Amino acid sequence: MMEISEELVIEAGRTERHYWKDLWRYRELFYFLAWRDILVRYKQTVIGIAWALIRPLLTMVVFVFIFGKLAKLPSDGVPYPILVFSALLPWQFFANAIAEAGNSVVSNANMISKVYFPRLVVPASAVIVGLVDFLISGVLLGGLMLWYGVVPDWRIVTLPLFLAVAVVAAMGAGLWIAALNVQFRDFRYIIPFVVQFGLYVSPVGFSSAIVPEQWRLLYSLNPMVGVIDGFRWAILGGASQLFWPSILLSLALALALAISGVLYFRKMEKRFADVI
Repeated sequence: MMEISEELVIEAGRTERHYWKDLWRYRELFYFLAWRDILVRYKQTVIGIAWALIRPLLTMVVFVFIFGKLAKLPSDGVPYPILVFSALLPWQFFANAIAEAGNSVVSNANMISKVYFPRLVVPASAVIVGLVDFLISGVLLGGLMLWYGVVPDWRIVTLPLFLAVAVVAAMGAGLWIAALNVQFRDFRYIIPFVVQFGLYVSPVGFSSAIVPEQWRLLYSLNPMVGVIDGFRWAILGGASQLFWPSILLSLALALALAISGVLYFRKMEKRFADVI
């Protein structure tokens, strides 16, 4: 009588070679994580999703008072509240995205330590969640523009391009922080400080045009400078002028952040299940 035996072959490196295909295969997990985070984000708060409007609105009021009323900085010929809020849109997205992505791996420790899936799905879904607040705040900006009678021109169609640069920069920074946060839990305390510091050194409460020309390129090493300038140019039209070296430098830095972030995250994610 012939015996039929079955062999189970474990091929080393198979998961590694199929990693990028697995990202597509696990796209439903990406949608699930993003939707879950959106649902629970304001679930246990008293006023719920209204926080997405209150936070940037209060920040705008503070900045208008400090930079517009006290410091009397120029506003590029537009109402100061709109100058500030058009910059708060990309900055709020970037800050929320890197904070959520930076803590995402640690927050999903139980799932990561028990189930296989490309870990890149976790911080990527966290970055996308920040777009919800962006869209909600965009409605408030539209209301402000109607109130002050500011009408955008054809440049508004370029807004998605600058948003894409912000997404790429946020993804890169978020991946770096997420990987470092697993290894060094101190980063959970560093992130809020960095975000708060970045808010004041970025041209949110003022126009970057006040920076002396010889320092503009150095100042643009902050990748959000070009993004914010691009948003103002797209929303306010001719009232805001672009400094193209800053835009190109921001694009280059965003791409560098994203590529290096993916490489570092991929290098470290093999240890996540053991360290986390």
